[in-house]
Amino acid sequence: MTASAWAQDKKPPVAPEPVPVAPAVVPYDDKLSRLAEVIGSVHYLRTLCKAQGSGEWRNDMQRLLDSETKDEPQRKERLTAAFNRGYRAFASVYTDCTQSAIVAEERYRNEGATLATEITSRFGN
Repeated sequence: MTASAWAQDKKPPVAPEPVPVAPAVVPYDDKLSRLAEVIGSVHYLRTLCKAQGSGEWRNDMQRLLDSETKDEPQRKERLTAAFNRGYRAFASVYTDCTQSAIVAEERYRNEGATLATEITSRFGN
């Protein structure tokens, strides 16, 4: 076999298929997902009612994503989806700041505080 014939028969090396990485699941993901949803709801309601510091909830969510999902894009997607679900849920109901929107915001803020306390007391370091 000549060198040129050998080169024609030889196939280029094929890169191995990447092994899919299973998404990380941590024991508090359900509570964390609910917390993300609550943060989205509170963010919408506080912005709607022009509450002082309303933008801080979006920033809090970004910090949560940065600390919890550094190299885990699937977890980040799940938490982001939960935040957006909470935001949209109230955006579809409230277009004006009403007394019931204010009450809902307070209740959700309290639920968020409870969830954060439960997560950190049980799973925090």
